Amino acid sequence: MTGTKRWPALLVLCAGSLMIILDGSIVAVALPAIQADLGFSAAGLAWVVNAYLVAFGGLLLLAGRLGDLLGRRQVFLAGVALFTLASLLCAVATGPATLVAARFAQGVGGALSTAVGLGMIVRLFPEPAERARAIAVFSFTGAAGSSLGLLVGGVLTDLAGWRSIFLINLPIGALILAATVRLIAPESGVGLRSGLDVLGAVLVTAGLMTAVLAIVGVGEQGWKSPDTLGAAGLAVALLAGFAARQRVAAIPLLPPRVLRAPGLVAANAVQFLMVAAYFGFQFLLALYLQLVLGLAAATTGFAFLPTPLVIAAVSLGMAGRLVARFGARTVLVGGLALAAVGFLLLARIPVDAAYARDVLPALLVFGIAGGLTLPAVTTLAMAGAQPADAGLASGLANTTQQVGGAVGLAALATLAAARTGALRAAGVDQVAALAAGYRTAFGVGAALITTALLVALLTARSARRPAAEPATPPQAAPMAEQVPSAASLVEGRPAR
Repeated sequence: MTGTKRWPALLVLCAGSLMIILDGSIVAVALPAIQADLGFSAAGLAWVVNAYLVAFGGLLLLAGRLGDLLGRRQVFLAGVALFTLASLLCAVATGPATLVAARFAQGVGGALSTAVGLGMIVRLFPEPAERARAIAVFSFTGAAGSSLGLLVGGVLTDLAGWRSIFLINLPIGALILAATVRLIAPESGVGLRSGLDVLGAVLVTAGLMTAVLAIVGVGEQGWKSPDTLGAAGLAVALLAGFAARQRVAAIPLLPPRVLRAPGLVAANAVQFLMVAAYFGFQFLLALYLQLVLGLAAATTGFAFLPTPLVIAAVSLGMAGRLVARFGARTVLVGGLALAAVGFLLLARIPVDAAYARDVLPALLVFGIAGGLTLPAVTTLAMAGAQPADAGLASGLANTTQQVGGAVGLAALATLAAARTGALRAAGVDQVAALAAGYRTAFGVGAALITTALLVALLTARSARRPAAEPATPPQAAPMAEQVPSAASLVEGRPAR
């Protein structure tokens, strides 16, 4: 492919990623309007979010492998087409069941396109320096998309109704499909005859979907709910069965050589902890701004804008060069140290906080940290992976990110709610109790980031070469969609 077409092709892939990420954040903002129009119950409304999460999180690993076998462009096109068609079904839904089913289909399409996007970028940019810049651009798309979605979703819902948040995907999806066919050359996979472990695929997909259900249950019902514990136990059993299957399968879905890639396990561990903390930061700080400081929803969206703007400046202007010069591990360690500082700033935020004095500095720090850590961990997560396994390893990294985000959000939200509930029971004012709960969660976020920093220092390999196969950067939207789990925080009570 010529150099003149590669960068437009990159923009097409970024647009596909951005469409999926924005959709998640936009849906989160529109949930009250959807409930009022379609008559969702309070419990049923959660499934507008959860149906997407279950499909998206459960299919990423399988989708990545299908990209290796069938060709990544073909799987990307199928994913975007399904996502676009499902968006139309969402827009014309007349009842809760139809919308939930269409959201599940959106999750399937999102998983297909997300799992293979970066594998296509690797093929487009074989030269190390150009690849580092391309990864930085793609990382920015993932990091900034969810924050922008909060703002876009509020405006669209207010001006044109909640159905417009799905209808807007139709022209965007059509343009992405046409541009992909025009700008990205077909890619032959190794073929299904190379082997697809069907039993392993069923076990891991069912296991991951059940794990997501268990995580969702934590946010809705608490850690000790029988439904949550049952889902967690079933997920462990299914994933254990998958692990056993991979040891005896003639052609395993997750070959041991992938896990033996230098630094892959360590990088995914860092990624899990980092994303767990980042999702909690975005979600809980948004609640803090509205429930403690009293900002309106649209104002809250604008309040977050410094973070994606700084991420853009750092990831697009500096991260690629820094990774090429100093190595991904060094850049990752520096970014994690800054992220820890950001969480510590939030952990001391007062009830009568002023935005410019108490909130903005942390947002700027998180912007720098995100701009450094996301491209760096992307490079490390695939260092040493073979080209034939790029889709599978990317799907594995995406799975780590999604599960990490869900676990972190559920854990931090539950901890904040428990602290708030205890203080309310002791007679503390509602606003002061909420603020204290959020500070507790931010302190735990600092601990998660510090643990990730230690893992990176002790185990992550310094992948100086940007040519290493990257994994897709964290997709913020899907896990940030878990707004229903905020009910306990809004009411100042712990999750049961």
